[in-house]
Amino acid sequence: MNFLPYNPRLKEIARKLRQTMTKPEILLWQCLKGKQMQGYDFDRQRPIDEYIVDFYCKQLKLAIEIGN
Repeated sequence: MNFLPYNPRLKEIARKLRQTMTKPEILLWQCLKGKQMQGYDFDRQRPIDEYIVDFYCKQLKLAIEIGN
């Protein structure tokens, strides 16, 4: 089973973060979106448990956080 804990209270916050991405997040998203990275699908601002990670690939179980 491939289950990650999800906190529905973070859904709206994640939506707002997608609308106000930082310049480094925007640049990385340009490379990740549309399965451009070797065919892997990435989500941005993905709620996982009590956190929101900048990018997440379900197939790789890979979370990416961009520092400030």
